[in-house]
Amino acid sequence: MEDTAETTGSPSLSDFNQLRHRYSLPDVPEDVEDDMLHFNDPNWDFNANSSTLSISTDGVEHKRWSKSSTYMGPSSEVDTELQDSKAEFSSEGTQVQDSPYPEVRAAVANTDDPTMVVNTFRVWFLGLLLAMIVPAFNAVISLRFPYVIISVLFVQIVTLPLGKFMEWALPRYRISAFGHSFSLNPGPFNIKEHTLIAVMVNVVIDGTTITDISATARIIFDDHWSIGKQFFLGLVLHLLGFSFAGALRQFLVWPSSMIWPGVLVRCALLNAMHSNFGKNDKKHISRERFLYLACICSFVWYWVPGYLWTGLSVFNWVCWIAPNNVIINNLFGTVNGLGMGLLTFDWAQISVVGSPLVIPWWAQLNMFGGFVFVVWFICPILWAKNAFYSQYIPISAGESFDNTGNPYNLSAVVTNNLFDQKKYEQYSPLFLPITYAISYGTIFATYPAILVHTFLWYRHDVVRQFRHSLEDETDIHAYLMRKYPEVPRWWFIALGTICITLGIISVEICKTGLPVWAFFFSVFFAMIFVIPFGIIQAITNQQFFLSALSEITIGYILPGRPIAAMLFKTISSDTVSQAMSYSSDLKFGYYLKVPPRLIFIGQVLSSMVALLSQIVAQQWALTHIPDICSPEQKNSFVCPNLKLFFTSSIIWGGIGPKRLFSPGTIYYPMLWFFLIGAILPIPAFYLARRRPRSVLALRQYPRCIWFMRRFHFRWWMRYNYLLSTGLDAGVIFGLIIIFFSVQLPKGGFNLNWWGNDVWKNTADANMIPWKTLAPNTTFGPTTWS
Repeated sequence: MEDTAETTGSPSLSDFNQLRHRYSLPDVPEDVEDDMLHFNDPNWDFNANSSTLSISTDGVEHKRWSKSSTYMGPSSEVDTELQDSKAEFSSEGTQVQDSPYPEVRAAVANTDDPTMVVNTFRVWFLGLLLAMIVPAFNAVISLRFPYVIISVLFVQIVTLPLGKFMEWALPRYRISAFGHSFSLNPGPFNIKEHTLIAVMVNVVIDGTTITDISATARIIFDDHWSIGKQFFLGLVLHLLGFSFAGALRQFLVWPSSMIWPGVLVRCALLNAMHSNFGKNDKKHISRERFLYLACICSFVWYWVPGYLWTGLSVFNWVCWIAPNNVIINNLFGTVNGLGMGLLTFDWAQISVVGSPLVIPWWAQLNMFGGFVFVVWFICPILWAKNAFYSQYIPISAGESFDNTGNPYNLSAVVTNNLFDQKKYEQYSPLFLPITYAISYGTIFATYPAILVHTFLWYRHDVVRQFRHSLEDETDIHAYLMRKYPEVPRWWFIALGTICITLGIISVEICKTGLPVWAFFFSVFFAMIFVIPFGIIQAITNQQFFLSALSEITIGYILPGRPIAAMLFKTISSDTVSQAMSYSSDLKFGYYLKVPPRLIFIGQVLSSMVALLSQIVAQQWALTHIPDICSPEQKNSFVCPNLKLFFTSSIIWGGIGPKRLFSPGTIYYPMLWFFLIGAILPIPAFYLARRRPRSVLALRQYPRCIWFMRRFHFRWWMRYNYLLSTGLDAGVIFGLIIIFFSVQLPKGGFNLNWWGNDVWKNTADANMIPWKTLAPNTTFGPTTWS
């Protein structure tokens, strides 16, 4: 036992025994080591009798797992009586192990069929075709306002009929080439093929920001980048994160505690679409029918808040009662206010930061508590005191303002598309709404807080995992995955070396203004945050981005270089984002037992195809669409995202953080949030270690999961993730149909009535500040530089 405590580096055994006593855990020496491995895991349910779940079966050898060629559904579909975390044994005393996490058991099978064919013609044809079409479509349509993009859930849904069509249409004969042969149609389209196609598309569905950089250089700075330059630099941005994630599999993928809640939704969807569900059960609706009903209901309902009565989406009902009361509108408004009304009937609004059915309940409590304290308590106090001159501009808005209270005119501080210091001194300093300014403070606090939190809670876990391989993992899914060869580490090292070499060449050839040393610094910058960000996302489903810290860093070290600032931010933030995406896809394939080497090859190939198609599609749009990116463009191709990208480049690469956050500037106090973020995790950690039974230790939150999980656990196991998937899919289909049927046609078909206009005719929607200025007057400092 002393060796165990020393190895894990977790709190002392006496502290752990206190925790076990609190939850009536038996003092069984054999299970202490497993529980100690999960001591730092907030999703771990210490109300369990054992660290593993067992499901009773017949005819299964002890500690061996059976395979099934016909069933790959989650454990909740097995014909057994599931308990939350308790083991049941058959009369013979045999057992089958399963994941210790109910969330995983609800969405993932504890069986595998190694004979299921994955490397098929259907996979590569559909995967590469979708990887070529979807990113190209998203790249072009995102140049328009409004726009809707195709999501991975939509792709997963439409892939099944496409795969079934190929199963029906392709001939059943073999083709031989280069000493190998394969069948065009090896049998039924299966869940593993579906998974690999989804992985190939998911990693490229958001595209790459290299097209944003090249388009900004072309439109704003009249610098035309060739397709070849964009392609090689884009490969660096897209594949460098892959090498990071692959090299860190033992930290973010293999441990059972890294559950990746967002991945479970995708697993539940595929299992519901492919499972035969065993025997019919008249006691409940089938999972497949439940999914389709949820999707249909969500699609039908979305027409109401999404088109027919948009006031139900922006449900700032208090502002409807007092549309001209500025204080009420600033506090209760949902367009440019603080949203204290706290009510909406639009699932797209509810799930804007992630589905509440997927995010762990304890994480939602932390998020909501932080939001209430910062946005509903701190911001109104600062606003009432006119801190940062906030009463002269809207309390919450996504843009900056000048000293007359109007939106900041960046063209007034730019000459030949470069920042002009003299014009800046003649025009105005930049002012941020109070929530915008505080959001920067909280973002600044997030980065050191994540690093300190990870060091305090997970440093011993990270050190232990350095010495681990997949063979050392005791999880059922790790056991099943041992049948498939892992991707050698040197593959990822070689990929990373190639990307860094291409990156050095590309930043010089493309004349980006980014020195080679700054390129290396951006890569190192990303390396620091990959593991901390990955652990947080894998446990809580909350994704963090490195863009804000990258912007302020490059703004200090290379001021006055907008293109270099964009590229530095893109390299560091995209590397981390791609590492998270690749890690989640690895876990997706891990849960559904897809050979890892096929995932690696599929993602690399799909990245190349998608990158080239996206670059070509955007180049075509910028060349052939008349007046593109101009406010008067007749088809609304006004390039909203590119304008935001350019604005960001001027603010951080031109005006720069020195004029916003350095000593003596208006928003200098925001830098103190770096120190606050570094300090806050320390007392919480030592309190949790000193008093593991304390509420602040966060060990009781998994027991407080919402009503359906606590009191209707079997219903939750069977339907929770399908409900989330169905609601999301219905909204996606609704967005697409509404966009192409009533918004995209020339002029659109708008319904002008009270329900669609009432929220627009308020001080909230019109961004009315608390105080208004007299004509030809300004607020703020009288001099600036």
